[in-house]
Amino acid sequence: MTDVCRWDVPGRVNLIGEHLDYNGGPVLPLAIDRSVTVKARARDDGAVNVWSDLAGASKVSFAVTVQPGDVDGWASYVAGTIWALLDRGHAVPGADLVLESRLPSGAGLSSSAATTCGVASAIGDLFDLGLDRTEVALVAQHAEAGFVGAPVGLMDQLAVLHGTEAHGVLIDTAVTPHTTTSVELGWEADGLVLAVIATGAHHALADGEYAARREECERAAAELGLEWLAQAGLDATVMLADETLKARTRHVLTETARVRGALTAVNRRAWPQLGTILTASHASLRDDFEVSCPELDVAVEAALEAGALGARMTGGGFGGSAIALVAPEKVQALREKVEARYALHQWTRPEVFVVHAADGAHRAGPDGARLDA
Repeated sequence: MTDVCRWDVPGRVNLIGEHLDYNGGPVLPLAIDRSVTVKARARDDGAVNVWSDLAGASKVSFAVTVQPGDVDGWASYVAGTIWALLDRGHAVPGADLVLESRLPSGAGLSSSAATTCGVASAIGDLFDLGLDRTEVALVAQHAEAGFVGAPVGLMDQLAVLHGTEAHGVLIDTAVTPHTTTSVELGWEADGLVLAVIATGAHHALADGEYAARREECERAAAELGLEWLAQAGLDATVMLADETLKARTRHVLTETARVRGALTAVNRRAWPQLGTILTASHASLRDDFEVSCPELDVAVEAALEAGALGARMTGGGFGGSAIALVAPEKVQALREKVEARYALHQWTRPEVFVVHAADGAHRAGPDGARLDA
């Protein structure tokens, strides 16, 4: 059908730089080879119909004049994108949309950014709205923050839009617009892979904890007289009286240093050094930023015991996924050890799979082949 526009948008893994994207720090995510496909067909009657292959999802319909609160659940990300497009001055006459996902939902792999960026890209393509990737990212962020209620930064959107095969995306969030730089990731050539451990634990950034961490960081920056908390000096924790704000600031400072260390390790192909940095990041997120959970901690511990060079939670936290840098021949042992630990706790069996750095959002043909976007 020539009247159907199709976009494939990958999920993302954040290698290092967690909770820095709203603190003016550097982040290093990568787009991964699991994606969301959005198929769109034009309508001219002001109606939007959405179908999804998510388990238990049924057709959802709403008007292009949809407002926050009108649609909830999985379809709120679609409705939010339509709302954000109109709110930013783009005309949308109506559409039929089909979403197909190869990303585990709630796993912290940015299925939400893949969905919102995919819908914005497909609608922009369908109606010749002239959206560049920066505008798509801003529309997608506006959808999540203004409609869904998750005050996210721009890291996820930029990662899924600007990713390239075998490369990470270094994002400088201290400048507006954020800058992106491609970083070659050479671990696969050196006999290593990046494994994801999807814990199955609940992951929802709109539940309030993410917003609370962001507010704490903003308070700390204000007390220090800074625009961005990542600009703080080494004496920042001494200058703050509140113990919680000290801990949050300590994470932002040390995580910023870890990103720079990780870049050096990647450039030098010093993989044990990178592994140590990943593990240190998890400890900081667990202890200073308090966004881990027992399922993530056990996943990281089991991965290290199975021979991973390093492991950490990835994403906003409170569930979701962990990542591990590991030799491919040790992935099965890692899987078995994590599954055994989860069984002891009577937790849902986790999903363990290898991911590869992949290309970002792109227009695809009916057979899924990439078209020049």
